[in-house]
Amino acid sequence: MGFIEDITKLSEQVRKRADQVVGEEATKMALIVPFLSALGYDVYDPSEVMPEYVADFAIKKAGQFEKVDYALAINNNIVMLVEAKARGQKAEAHDGQLSRYFNGLLTTKVAIVTNGVEYRFFTDLRDKNVMDKEPFFSFNILEYDTKDIDNLKFFHRDNFDVTAITNYAEEMVYVKGMTQLLGNLLRSPSSAKSSY
Repeated sequence: MGFIEDITKLSEQVRKRADQVVGEEATKMALIVPFLSALGYDVYDPSEVMPEYVADFAIKKAGQFEKVDYALAINNNIVMLVEAKARGQKAEAHDGQLSRYFNGLLTTKVAIVTNGVEYRFFTDLRDKNVMDKEPFFSFNILEYDTKDIDNLKFFHRDNFDVTAITNYAEEMVYVKGMTQLLGNLLRSPSSAKSSY
């Protein structure tokens, strides 16, 4: 099967399973791990998909070290971090833990926050090695189109290229900004005109 077919099959499975998935651990096992597998990562290889990853700079809270849900590595370099939320929760990076890991692991250029349905991709466009506050790409496994699949291919293990992802992220942020500007101009051309 090809990548498109893998994502289509996973989408069907998520649609069937989602209502039965309760809590973060169930979300990880039933929804997120199959997604990582569809992206070409060997979810059974602990040197490639590292669950409950603890970095050497981790902060200890209440007697336990902070962990990121998954660290994904290619050739022993951590390239992506994944923070899981329970299905039904918003996929937001609100606790700062993910950004601390992202900022501390210099080889990491992509961070994902997900609830198993929505995947929000972050990088460091504004300040080098500092995770942006807004995602540059969002993917919903239940609502996507061909362009979304083309964009998702950047994160597949076989295609993963930091330079290409950075260029893509810059383009997405630029297009989003231009779209907002044009939308504002169309909604209220007189106020936009007076600001020049």
